[in-house]
Amino acid sequence: MRRMLSELEIARFIRDGYIALPHAFSRALADEARAILWRDTGCDPHDPSTWTKPVIRLNQYWQAPFQTAANTTVLCEAYDQLVGVGRWQRPKALGTFPVRFPSSEDPGDAGWHIDVSFGTDNPDFLSWRANIVSTGRALLMLFLFSDVSADDAPTRIRAGSHLDIARRLAPHGEAGLTLRELAADGFASTAHCAEHAATGAAGTVYLCHPFIVHSAQPHRGREPRFMAQPPLLPTAPSSIERADGAYSVVEQATRAALAD
Repeated sequence: MRRMLSELEIARFIRDGYIALPHAFSRALADEARAILWRDTGCDPHDPSTWTKPVIRLNQYWQAPFQTAANTTVLCEAYDQLVGVGRWQRPKALGTFPVRFPSSEDPGDAGWHIDVSFGTDNPDFLSWRANIVSTGRALLMLFLFSDVSADDAPTRIRAGSHLDIARRLAPHGEAGLTLRELAADGFASTAHCAEHAATGAAGTVYLCHPFIVHSAQPHRGREPRFMAQPPLLPTAPSSIERADGAYSVVEQATRAALAD
């Protein structure tokens, strides 16, 4: 298991908007969790003829292997360092699993976006919102429950895109913008950012700034990809104006964008 984040890793998070933590949870936990997910896909892991869809979405897993994977010592220390001690809620479940299967079919969900975080009671998901203090989300997290190579539909991340999004959100205050408004240009304002593929062995976790621009992609490999993409929930909204100056690393990254 890893130790606490180094100063270099923290600086990289502020600059790039994400860090990867290999071995954040054990392969044994990944195997146990994946067996549960396979059951719920309705597919046979040993019979590719049953893998008839490019993606199957599974939701909200509360079983022990998922809770344990999300709350390892390594991750809790990283949550403290990036979000602040006492400023995040202990994950009780892992959310959406877009299980991706090898397929020549368009998965239909491979556009650039950020994960918006409030107003989600509106049935029109394009009306969901994000704001400069990231109401409702402290981090975006990517949990790899299978080995993910460059061919296995790794999530694409635009490094540094969180800075562009922060500058775009800042003039709109707490009201923020809808996903429809943010996506009006197809996130072209972040096209200059270097692209990184969220690859790694099972047990790797990517911790991302909530404004990071990312995208799914088709699966060109041989084995299905199992990944969770839950939020880390805050105990209170973040702030970019703290009287005591006790800014979290996430807040420092947002402030760095606005200082440019």
